[in-house]
Amino acid sequence: MTIRALFWDIGGVLLSNGWDRDQRAVVAAQFALNPEDFAERHKLAAPELELGRMTLDEYMTQTVFCHPQAFTPAEFRAAMEAQSTPHPDALAVARDLSARYRSYALNNEGRDLNEHRIRTFALNEILLAFFTSSILELMKPSPAMYRLGLHLAAVTPHEAVMIDDRRQNVEAARSVGMQAVQYSSAAQLREELAALGVT
Repeated sequence: MTIRALFWDIGGVLLSNGWDRDQRAVVAAQFALNPEDFAERHKLAAPELELGRMTLDEYMTQTVFCHPQAFTPAEFRAAMEAQSTPHPDALAVARDLSARYRSYALNNEGRDLNEHRIRTFALNEILLAFFTSSILELMKPSPAMYRLGLHLAAVTPHEAVMIDDRRQNVEAARSVGMQAVQYSSAAQLREELAALGVT
């Protein structure tokens, strides 16, 4: 088996999650949002955001600015963006391996936040392309998303490794024939990739 390509999840691996439960809770508390109302509105809007059928401004209109607020959309968006932080050890592994293996993102994320994170953390210096749910209009763990990522990267499943922090996404990658590593730390990642011949 020769590995030719690595597919990286972004949130939870290379960076913090962008707008997951913990990040939403911090920002909701910061702006004193009604947590039940916000959670219900988010639940309905989030799939549309992550599938690229809703912009971040439209998401905020439906989830936050459907009520009068004492803050602006720009202030809320800045707070959302501030939740993104780098995982330096994982980024160092990705940067090192990208010198020898074709490396791509395969992640679920709304387009606006994804573009902010790519730009802010210079991910395009590490990854060749970004196969993101809001561009592909598919979401992990759908097997179709993995198959499309493989097609776009022009690699067969047995030539690719998916690196993701979520078990369900790892299992879905394996279901289409990819190798996969469930990320928990940079040291663990290096060890498991080395076992697959990726060094």
